[in-house]
Amino acid sequence: MSDMLVKLYDLPDDRSFTAEQAKQGVTIRKPIGPEKHLLLDWARETFFDEWASELDMALSGWPATCFIAVHEEKPVGFACYDATALGFFGPLGVVETHQGRGIGRALLLACLLDMKQKGYGYAIIGYAGPSDFYQKVAGAVEIPDSEPGIYRTWVRRKQG
Repeated sequence: MSDMLVKLYDLPDDRSFTAEQAKQGVTIRKPIGPEKHLLLDWARETFFDEWASELDMALSGWPATCFIAVHEEKPVGFACYDATALGFFGPLGVVETHQGRGIGRALLLACLLDMKQKGYGYAIIGYAGPSDFYQKVAGAVEIPDSEPGIYRTWVRRKQG
């Protein structure tokens, strides 16, 4: 999977996604300090150790560089930026039972608009999974010759 690039300066400053999610009982917000250990445990159990590590990085700075989706006092999704490298968006995860409700779109836009507000001109989506999703929601374009990109020297656990 290649990296993708988003022109943040072209991204409309439309935050209506928060109201759309609120109508479904989902809150999109930045986490607060006392939630860190709960969110890291949840991310590790729900997704991947690597994603929990990136979430940890995003929660370790101030202000946090991540957003969470909360439904009935439980996390149902998260998205980060500046967790792997400065200017990088990701990871993005939504629990399977809540997929297809626009939560991933809302989390992506929350992060990208936060980056734009901080003065970033571009965002890089590292090792972008569903490239059509990122293209549709944020106008992302593939960066040629970017696979495996920054991840090429990543220390991995041996299999077996």
